[in-house]
Amino acid sequence: MIRNEKAKRDPLFHISKRETLPFWKSAGIRAIAIVAALLLSGILSAIFIGVDPFTFIGKLFEGVFGTERRIWTTLRNLSVLLLIALALAPAFKMKFWNIGAEGQVLIGGLACAVCMYFLGGKAPDAVVYLCMAVSGILAAALWAVVPAIFKAFWGTNETLFTLMMNYVAMQAVSFFTSLIVKDGSGTMKNATHLHGVQFPQIGNAYLLTILVAVVLTVGMWIYLRYSKHGYELSVVGESENTARYIGINVKKVIIRTMALSGAICGVAGVLLVGAINGTVTTSTAGGQGFTAIIVAWLGKFNPVFMILTSFLLVFLEKGTSQLDLMNNAFASMITGIVFFFIIGCEFFVVYRLKFRRPVRKESASDASVGGNAETPPSTETESGTPTEEKSEAESATEGAADGTASPYRRVCDKLAQGAGTVAKACAKGFGALRGTCSKGMKRLKSLFGKKNPEEQRTEEKDAEEEK
Repeated sequence: MIRNEKAKRDPLFHISKRETLPFWKSAGIRAIAIVAALLLSGILSAIFIGVDPFTFIGKLFEGVFGTERRIWTTLRNLSVLLLIALALAPAFKMKFWNIGAEGQVLIGGLACAVCMYFLGGKAPDAVVYLCMAVSGILAAALWAVVPAIFKAFWGTNETLFTLMMNYVAMQAVSFFTSLIVKDGSGTMKNATHLHGVQFPQIGNAYLLTILVAVVLTVGMWIYLRYSKHGYELSVVGESENTARYIGINVKKVIIRTMALSGAICGVAGVLLVGAINGTVTTSTAGGQGFTAIIVAWLGKFNPVFMILTSFLLVFLEKGTSQLDLMNNAFASMITGIVFFFIIGCEFFVVYRLKFRRPVRKESASDASVGGNAETPPSTETESGTPTEEKSEAESATEGAADGTASPYRRVCDKLAQGAGTVAKACAKGFGALRGTCSKGMKRLKSLFGKKNPEEQRTEEKDAEEEK
């Protein structure tokens, strides 16, 4: 009965942390989550927009792989998103939460556009290209170093600092654009204002961005995994105190890592302005600085895994664009559902649920058999009369001895035993203290006063009793 009552009080399930799962198991959980998200999205498409689930999934793939141009566009968009995620990976691994990738991309693109404006048609193309690349990378790196310095020396909150700098960068782009563009359109046209300067094509208009992304992905993987700097930023991310103890200059690592992060964002900005869009606006980054945060986090800051997460997000964006919708609300809802499933599946990768085992109910026949088996045979005295039943106190005492008493009764017994032990110790201590004080007083009297005959007899009697 006690076990059954205890089982009824247990929760339905327990949550416990898993040991590190093998790669194929964690990948399987994530794949199941993605498939479930797509199936749910297909069902919702049938309900809300009248497109059956199979047509819905077919439209997604058609939007990405329908034509050769769509494939190249998907790969180029994937490359830009991957570049920004690569920029965030070292900072996030160092536990420096750089939310300012959007602004760093814009500053890199603005510096590139300024070089196009002032040097286009006035200097050799090779010099212009070099200035575009170098100025964009340096400007973004310096922009990222500002919050790093404040964090390293004064301990400011890097999340708020980098987030606010996004809006400063947007206003800087708007301000410089208004200085150059006098017609009020707010957009620098490539042919009119930027002198038609763009990076040369390699094969086609998409391949340059893809090649740069491939090279930087391999370089970032080697940097994080095998370089000394990669090891140092990992240690700083785990514990700054440990890093200082083993001799790592934490301030230097923070500033250096953020400079690298900003430089890669600058590469993305240079490619967006000098190879893809041909101009710069406040929407040049297109929110990819924030999307890249999800890419880096889902990829566990591993450049190889971030390729897959970047492809998934670009796949959803390009695929939902093929749906005939009056607005983008449903497409955003689909993306949100997939995000929810992917982020939710990470819980099952890290933790597992242990459900309570159901308690088997005993049947009446089992209860009767168990009752007969457990009932002890009655003992009789020499006169043939059975012995009287044991009292409740005796049964409780025996139950406590053999471990079958209720938990409450066992706790009470332990407390009672402890209280008795403490009382005995206190009595013994007070008795010893009383004897010591009595001896001390007698000693003082023997030294400073004369004893009368009655006191002498009393002391002798006490001495005999003590013996």
